[in-house]
Amino acid sequence: MRRKYWVLLIFCVGILFLDQWTKYLVVQKLPLYQGVEVIQGFFNLTHMRNTGGAFGIFGGEKGGFGSVLFVAVSLIAIGAIAFLFIKIKENERMLALSFSLILSGAIGNLIDRLRYGEVVDFLQFYLSFLPWHIFNPWPTFNIADSAICIGIGLMALELLKSDPKKLKSSS
Repeated sequence: MRRKYWVLLIFCVGILFLDQWTKYLVVQKLPLYQGVEVIQGFFNLTHMRNTGGAFGIFGGEKGGFGSVLFVAVSLIAIGAIAFLFIKIKENERMLALSFSLILSGAIGNLIDRLRYGEVVDFLQFYLSFLPWHIFNPWPTFNIADSAICIGIGLMALELLKSDPKKLKSSS
């Protein structure tokens, strides 16, 4: 098996396991909307549910049209990411890692949407010393969301360091 597929397999299985295991623990041990302060003034574990997209945008009624739409969008995104992953070259290791993280996060949140009709979130960061309350606390998220954000960040870094001449010649 080619190296990029090993990266995909290892990261997808690892992230999916960690994501689903942590969500399982939260659902079993922490009542909905309840939190546990882990680091005073900075970090809580808080059981939340998200019917919308990233950071709750376009959230709505559980099981409504939005839920069906997000499942459809997730399936399309997973297909597109898998297609792009197949197209990358063997030596494009950072892109392989990026796509693997994004794909595992998308699958993790899709599993929640299919299982619960919404996504289980529980990581809540905030800065208690800030005088304003914009993004304080930061929207609650999960391991899958983190994998997606890290994957997109790594992809952006890879694209920024790419040779501009190479980008022009490929278009």
